[in-house]
Amino acid sequence: MTAEQALRPLPGDTGEPPPGIFSRQYAAATLTFATVMFLTGFAALAVVPTLPTAAEDLDGVSLFPLVAGGFVAASLLGGVLGGHWADRSGARRPLALGMVLSVVTLLVSASSVSVWQLVAGRFVDGLAAGMVAVSVTTAIGQSYPEYLRPRMLAMMSASWIIPSLVGPPVAGVVAEVWSWRTVFYGLAVLTALPAVALVAVLRKAPSAESDRTPPAGERASRPPLLVAGMLSLGAALGQYGVSGWDARHLLFVAVGVALLVVFAPRLLPEGTWRSARGLPTAVLLRGLTSGTYFTVEALVPLMLITERRVAAVTVGVAFTASAVLWAVASWAQGKLLQDVARHRLVTVGGLIMAVSIAFAVAGSFAGVSPLLAMVAMPLAAIGMGMLDPCVTVLSLSHSSPDRLGHTTSAMQTNMNLGQVVVLAFATAVLNAGLAAGTSRLGGYAIAFSLLLVPTLLVAVVAGRARKDVPGPG
Repeated sequence: MTAEQALRPLPGDTGEPPPGIFSRQYAAATLTFATVMFLTGFAALAVVPTLPTAAEDLDGVSLFPLVAGGFVAASLLGGVLGGHWADRSGARRPLALGMVLSVVTLLVSASSVSVWQLVAGRFVDGLAAGMVAVSVTTAIGQSYPEYLRPRMLAMMSASWIIPSLVGPPVAGVVAEVWSWRTVFYGLAVLTALPAVALVAVLRKAPSAESDRTPPAGERASRPPLLVAGMLSLGAALGQYGVSGWDARHLLFVAVGVALLVVFAPRLLPEGTWRSARGLPTAVLLRGLTSGTYFTVEALVPLMLITERRVAAVTVGVAFTASAVLWAVASWAQGKLLQDVARHRLVTVGGLIMAVSIAFAVAGSFAGVSPLLAMVAMPLAAIGMGMLDPCVTVLSLSHSSPDRLGHTTSAMQTNMNLGQVVVLAFATAVLNAGLAAGTSRLGGYAIAFSLLLVPTLLVAVVAGRARKDVPGPG
């Protein structure tokens, strides 16, 4: 009997419906994972608005791209470490270490005496975040049968709603009344006790069949640390390079791109870039969608505030609406649309994102209401909320139980690569347009237009990620 068969009653075995995520069997795990994601979301969303103030206070404004981008670069390495560790000994240890490390990095950042200490704190925080993200997804794959995974992934998205509503404004008030350091210290205190409780719960929890340490012959190979490190370095150099456009910065960009091209394929399934059927396409979809969405989330507010003169409070409403609608769409795909084939929902989500890009382009013209561009953010969030859990479910369906960590680390790696590459490419196109004499709004319109390519590509290749087994759809 497989682990899933043991967890899920067969239709003819009992007259009772199969257990849900809050049933007695799964309630403790569900609440634990939800708490972890809530704290992760709150820390991430509360810290980011304070980073510019911290960089200015530490006389490091010129290094702000590295302060912000170092987190993403390190999460590449954290995802690889956490995924391979989870495959070798279960998801508990990397999850617990990631939570404890998050507390330590908040204290390191809070006590920064130079911008380089802040960079170091953010880098280690990204390392911890990568481990936590991969470990949670792996733990869901190890702890829940396939029919409950979409609901759990929707729960993970819902856990970000309250942090998205209260995190940034509360952090802004605290930084204004006291200091940015208080924000970091406060988050460390809020995270410390739940992190300790999580470690205790994970240590006392009974070992599941899927959480056992596999025999030596079945264990995943050790993580390619050099490859992961070079990939993180390439991402960091690229983030630093786009902070300027002189010869030195362009050299950093060139080196960063070279490292990504050489080392990224070694951490991804073979055939990812050519959309080979199965897991490679699922991994490709994660990179395309996450890169597009977070580029929209970065450039649309920048354009609205600096060029269209939309009030920051109004733009903040779009952020809040995006978080809520992402969670609603995620809940809908896991509850109302659970019988629809996952790859078809990915196609629909990709088309919704393409429509959102069209709104962003339209809102870039001076004679058009900027509210059109603002609509792009919640629309893109609906598309992501619908397709993102489906992409994860598809990837897990192509992975054997002892390779779940490897699969989730590949997904995390390409997600971060997508964010780095798509945003950097869009920014380069924007700046190139400006250098060629295009108006600033015209430059944004060109950059947004190019984002139609990855969204339409998602809709076209989604079917290649399906698992060809008998079932609905």
